[in-house]
Order: sequence, then structure tokens, then C-alpha cells
Amino acid sequence: MLIAGCSGGGDSGTGGAGGESSAPPPPPKPVTLTLALNDGAADVSPGLPVIATAADGKLTDVKLTNPDGKVVEGKMNPESTQWTNTEPLGYSKTYKLSATATGEDGKPQTKESSFTTVKPRTLTYVSTNPQDGTTIGVGQPLAFYFDEPVADKVAAEKMLEITTEPKVEGAFYWFNKKEVHWRPEKFWKSGTKITMNIKVYGKHIGDGIYGQEDRTITTTVGDEVIYEADGQSHQVNVKVNGNVVRTMPTSMGKPADATPTGTYVLMEKHDHMIMDSTTYGLALENGGYKTPVDWAYRMSNSGIFFHSAPWSIGDQGNRNVSHGCLNLSPENAKWVFDNSKQGDIVTVVNSGGPALESWDGFGDWQVPWTQWVQGNR
Repeated sequence: MLIAGCSGGGDSGTGGAGGESSAPPPPPKPVTLTLALNDGAADVSPGLPVIATAADGKLTDVKLTNPDGKVVEGKMNPESTQWTNTEPLGYSKTYKLSATATGEDGKPQTKESSFTTVKPRTLTYVSTNPQDGTTIGVGQPLAFYFDEPVADKVAAEKMLEITTEPKVEGAFYWFNKKEVHWRPEKFWKSGTKITMNIKVYGKHIGDGIYGQEDRTITTTVGDEVIYEADGQSHQVNVKVNGNVVRTMPTSMGKPADATPTGTYVLMEKHDHMIMDSTTYGLALENGGYKTPVDWAYRMSNSGIFFHSAPWSIGDQGNRNVSHGCLNLSPENAKWVFDNSKQGDIVTVVNSGGPALESWDGFGDWQVPWTQWVQGNR
């Protein structure tokens, strides 16, 4: 009896397991269709993606239309479970989103929503220096210029994506509410490829200001060219990739107009220009000047240039007599003009002048790295 009882209990357990395995499968699930933007949503940023998602089923039709009834382009993922727009939306426009999906149960479901994008108080365009497709010197910072003041500087920095090959660590530093620069701790390495992705469209930088246009800028770092100018020896040594290739006599600023010391970055060149002291506040009646010069390469916004000065050849290599510029012979000035590029470095020492201001041209290297990484926000 005991044996039979034990045997019977085992048979019952087996039968119970068999009964569970033969139970009907759960019914197929209906689809869960989700639209990222609720019907009636307002002040939607055009920079945010418009998404439709299906769970326990697949999307069969998604259509996003603009106010004119034109379909906005989008892309479905391979599983047909998510759709995202690929064409950017406009500002201050109303869009309609309609999505249909079919669940595991074979039943379709459709959802619709209508939403309106934000109306900016104004738009801001971001220009850059350097320009696209250029070759720059090892000292060139990456400068971004907003044409409207930036209230949210941290947000703005996130919209400026810098990638380099090889990888270089760097940081942003704000010079004012409209201008921010990015540079590495030390000079660039020759051959570095730089891409600046300006991703501002549809994004808010504060105070009702939104980005106007996305842009991509590429540039390459060329040979390392460094001009070492000494105000005591009155000589300029030119180093290309570490080797001295030329030595040029110079005459810097006279004691009353001593050339500022520090690290300059070459900015722009002119084969002929008028040196006009009134552009930086020195009137002609107060000792100012308007002098035509050849082969001028700008070092600062305050008017410091390399340039040809045939009238001071006797002083070049001997004494400082200029208004602050680095005077060169016509031959040497032409050599600088022909063999230099934007971003090349000029270091000025022993001139008797004050330190170059960081905001004067590209005086970025005047800011210590420990201060630079703080951002000056």
C-alpha cells in the first residue's frame, strides 16, 4: 500500500507537468504605439528629433507633414520599430504626425499629433576663423563668432564639436559674449587634421536666441613656422620645423612706442596697404601717421605688422625706431609675405614694451593654460 501510494504520487506529478506544457500559449499582444510629441505640444525645438515607436509590433506607415502639406523626410530602423525625421524642421511652424503600427495580434493602431515649433526672438549665425579648406600654422586658435550675445555659454560650447586626427585635448575660452576660442595646451603638431562641426540649428543659446545654420569646417595644420624676434639683438630668427632657415635684421618700436612682448599669431597679409594710426586712436596732429607700405603681415589688431620699411634699413639690426611694427627690408618682408601663413607664430622678447594683451588679435597664448581651462564664462 505504501509503495503504491508513493508510485501514485509520482505519476500524478508527471501528469501535472504534462498538463502545464500543453497549456495554450499567451495571446499575441496588441501594439503599443508611442509618439514622442503629444498632440498640441508647443515651443518644440526644431533641433529635437521627431520619433514614433512601436512595441510588440511594427510600424507600417509614418507621415510627418509641414504646414504646406509636404512630407518631411524620415528614416525607419531595420526592425520597423522606430521612425525618426532626417529633414530638419522649420521655426514657428505647425506640423502633423500620423503613425500606424500593427501588433502581434495583427490589429492596426493609428495615432496622430499636431505640434508647433518655437518662434525665436532672433537667430544667431556662427562664423569661424580659420575658414574651410585652409592650411594653418601651429599657433592658430579655433575662433567662433556669434552675431548675437550668448546667454548660455555652456550650452553654446556643447554645440561646437571639435574633432582632430590625431586626437588633441583642448578647451574653450570666452573673450566676450559673442566670441569663444578653442585651443590645445601647446601648439598644434604639423599635419593635424581638424574638423569643426557647428551644430546650432534649432538649439537655444539663451534669451530666446536660437541657432541659424549648422556648418562643418575643415582645416589642416601645416609646417611649424616660428619667428623669434629679439629687441636687443634687433634680429629675427626664422625656424621651420625646428631648423633656422633665415635670419633677418629688424627695427622694432622706439621706446615711446615699444613693441609689446609675447606670443603673436600671424593673421592676414596685404601686398600693399596704408598704415593709419588713426585706426587705433592716434590722431595725425598728435604724432600719428598715414604711411603706405608693402608686404605687410598683420600680427595684432592694434596695428603691429611685419612690413617692408626701406626708409629704416640703416636702423634695422641696430636700433628700434618704428611705431611698434617690425620693420624689415623689402627683400625680407617679401620673403615673410611669400613663406608665411595664417597661424604661424611670432615671439617678441627684449623690446622694452608691455605684455601683449590676450584679446589683441590672437593673443590666446598669453593666457596661462590653468587659466584658459577655466573658460572665462
